[in-house]
Amino acid sequence: MPQTTIRALQLLADRQLELVERPAPPPPADHEVQIRIRAVGLNHIDVWGLRGMAFAKRLYPLTVGAEAAGEIVAVGAAVTNVKPGDRVVPFSALTCGTCRTCLRGQDNLCENVAGVRGFHVSGFTEDLTNHPARLVVKIPDGVDMLDAACVAVAYGTVEHMLFDNARLEPGEWVLVHAGGSGIGSIAIRIAKSIGCTVITTVGSAEKAEKARALGADHVINYREDRFEGVVRKITGKKGVDVVFEHTGADTWNGSLLSMKRGGRLVTCGATSGPSATLNLMQLFQQQYRIIGSFGAPLSALARGLDRIAAGVRPVIDTVYGLDDFRAGVERLERRDVFGKILVEL
Repeated sequence: MPQTTIRALQLLADRQLELVERPAPPPPADHEVQIRIRAVGLNHIDVWGLRGMAFAKRLYPLTVGAEAAGEIVAVGAAVTNVKPGDRVVPFSALTCGTCRTCLRGQDNLCENVAGVRGFHVSGFTEDLTNHPARLVVKIPDGVDMLDAACVAVAYGTVEHMLFDNARLEPGEWVLVHAGGSGIGSIAIRIAKSIGCTVITTVGSAEKAEKARALGADHVINYREDRFEGVVRKITGKKGVDVVFEHTGADTWNGSLLSMKRGGRLVTCGATSGPSATLNLMQLFQQQYRIIGSFGAPLSALARGLDRIAAGVRPVIDTVYGLDDFRAGVERLERRDVFGKILVEL
């Protein structure tokens, strides 16, 4: 007998989060699939969403969750790329698939994006959800469902930052900020897996120990030392090839001082504040390249899943039940986390 109701974790207004029972979605349309969601990954986009920082109009109630993994239970009549029983990661940006950037494989630059699920439009923290079939990526055999739930935002973001944008190469030096964060911990593991030397910043002795265990070559406690000075010392005053920046105002100028001439800084976040100053003479004299990075193309999700299949797995801090979603988000707000926080449905 078809399921008639599902659980959904919904924002009813800014910061008003409730677990509700609602009608199950209808059968998928011709080009859609229906996914049974098994796990959801938490990210700072969820923190922003709870605060109402969606940067666009959105309608309540809104189901939360922008990063998920699950299995297909039904497909529309025109779907040929997947079948019921396949395990998949859904791509959360509702891109058009027809504009010139989408056709070039630059989905994150879609000219007609309809929003990001869990942020602008209803997301994945519900038992069943319908989603465009072209916006799912199959999970390889041997990849755990919880690991796969770290891919759509975290691995995709890191892949896009390090390789599509910063063009990180084996043997280079990279500074990874906030090595205990979800994307920071993944960036450490990926950079080490290709033979880079990794310097990372953390905020406590406990996190420093964990970062070393991940493989970071040098760990700096930014509460005890000015990280840029330590980086210059470690690199013999040369600086690093790449800075993986996502913390914002607090680390911005130090990040620039940490780069070698011709270095690349790639940034995707501003959790410590969005405004910083920039010395233009420093920029052009040192020939820095500063690259903004937001989201990821669909191809980055497939690459992330392939890395996990090859053994570059995420660090999972805690797996919560559906009732504890808010507790996980609050820990993200406090930065009381090392690795990824997941919610299992």
